[in-house]
Amino acid sequence: MPHRYAEIAFTPTVKKAQEQFGSRNAYARMEGAPETRNHLLGQAEAQFIAARNSFYMATVSETGWPYIQHRGGPTGFVRVLDDATIGFADFRGNRQYISLGNLANDDRVSLFFMDYPNKTRLKLFGRAKIVGLDDEATLSRLETSDYRARVERGFLIKVEGFDWNCPQHIVERYTLDEMRAMTAPLAARIAELEAQLAQAAGAANSI
Repeated sequence: MPHRYAEIAFTPTVKKAQEQFGSRNAYARMEGAPETRNHLLGQAEAQFIAARNSFYMATVSETGWPYIQHRGGPTGFVRVLDDATIGFADFRGNRQYISLGNLANDDRVSLFFMDYPNKTRLKLFGRAKIVGLDDEATLSRLETSDYRARVERGFLIKVEGFDWNCPQHIVERYTLDEMRAMTAPLAARIAELEAQLAQAAGAANSI
């Protein structure tokens, strides 16, 4: 099956559900491409990941329960190291270490990278490797000098497959910085009009 993400995600029971609800033929065509694809990151994927300041990562425990964790940092904290590897510094959080513990048993992960303003989502399957503090050479490629947080370790993720999702049902959300940039012309115009009103009022009072 050439489409690597589909090869992982479309298990026999998933295909059975697709057949039941009428989408199997469309996805079968996607799988029938002449060469393997969606297993190596291209320029579009690398730029998209580099522009994110957060993502979601799912792991599975030894009891079979899935766990989803939000990971955040400065824009670009997830590094695309090559076309099959991404990595990031693990900043200290609430110290539950659920993802870390799960990965000791099963190194498979699923990641969602979200661009809410543009209603775009990149989903990725991979295998995670923990980088200890003693591996200074690797950590130096993952650390961010402009973010005040304690780095406890690093993560390297070997990409197994990825896919872009459709924008349906993704609600547009904006950060404060994005909102400030969008409303800056309005704020400038309001300040200009207020200054004109103040000037006009001063002139009227002087008559």
